[in-house]
Amino acid sequence: MWGIVGQRACRHGSSAMSLQVTRPVIHALRSFSTAAKEMTVRDALNSAIDEEMSADPKVFLMGEEVGEYQGAYKITKGLLEKYGPDRVLDTPITEAGFTGIGVGAAYHGLKPIVEFMTFNFSMQAIDHIINSAAKSNYMSAGQISVPIVFRGPNGAAAGVGAQHSQCYAPWFASCPGLKVLAPYSSEDARGLMKAAIRDPDPVVFLENELLYGESFPVSAEVLDSSFCLPIGKAKIEREGKDVTITAFSKMVGYALKAAEILSKEGISAEVINLRSIRPLDRATINNSVRKTNRLVTVEEGFPQHGIGAEICASVVEDSFEYLDAAIERIAGADVPMPYAANLERLAVPQVEDIVRAAKRTCYRSSSLAATA
Repeated sequence: MWGIVGQRACRHGSSAMSLQVTRPVIHALRSFSTAAKEMTVRDALNSAIDEEMSADPKVFLMGEEVGEYQGAYKITKGLLEKYGPDRVLDTPITEAGFTGIGVGAAYHGLKPIVEFMTFNFSMQAIDHIINSAAKSNYMSAGQISVPIVFRGPNGAAAGVGAQHSQCYAPWFASCPGLKVLAPYSSEDARGLMKAAIRDPDPVVFLENELLYGESFPVSAEVLDSSFCLPIGKAKIEREGKDVTITAFSKMVGYALKAAEILSKEGISAEVINLRSIRPLDRATINNSVRKTNRLVTVEEGFPQHGIGAEICASVVEDSFEYLDAAIERIAGADVPMPYAANLERLAVPQVEDIVRAAKRTCYRSSSLAATA
């Protein structure tokens, strides 16, 4: 089930990899209650990169406008002044060129962070990401490590059209040899970025442009320079007993808002922030479904072959007998992103879509067919 998003838009015309972490930190059910201050996602990413560059001289940054302009979204602000042009490299507008240089540098033991101004532009460099970075460790029988991070904004922004709005999580998550991360909060951004830079394998780090300016509470632990989150571990953002809602990146915020609305109607929703798309924390998802007996998956990407589809398959394979209702899958409309603002809103999931889906799984609303 694709949820109401696809129907609504149409009516308007439109193998687990090894875990390498320097310092595992237990965050499974920890809330933000001990937070001492707030930090934007932008500052969380900037501070994580800064600290890792300071700690390891092999780490360097390259991409379009990362230096003199301090980043198209100011993620790399201040880094050129601090580390100089040998470690913060402004490149021409040639993703295929500088991504290939980055992969070659990783072959020789350096740790590049390659920034794409948007992951839509990574398509120019996908041969280097998939055929060179992702497969070299296997093809060399472990003789070649490729410690490289590909990072930048992914998915829909606002009013930027079809060629700048696609979610590439399913594309990269389908490829063995890559690790794929998608942070939501400042804690996620900071802890996962550090883990990505320290990891010996290539990591695709999918950010969200609309989250850069969002502020989140962070604890003293998160601000510590040794803080690092484990790759492959999801976080239960909100505990519940009636329905499980999985989401990643910006959709986690939508899921949490939906859970708050549902709580006022007597439905207790458990919200899982995936954090890691590959490897996927199947254990946390299945354990939650075995408790709630219902599942709603949320993503802003296309429905076919999406992350939600993979989660559905995992739950059907491992926890089918625990389900008390059909799984609801909320995704973006199966169309290229419209440019018009009203159609754009119809093409991506909204909080009300998640609420309606959760209520359907709890048999608290009329059927989708009856309301269409």
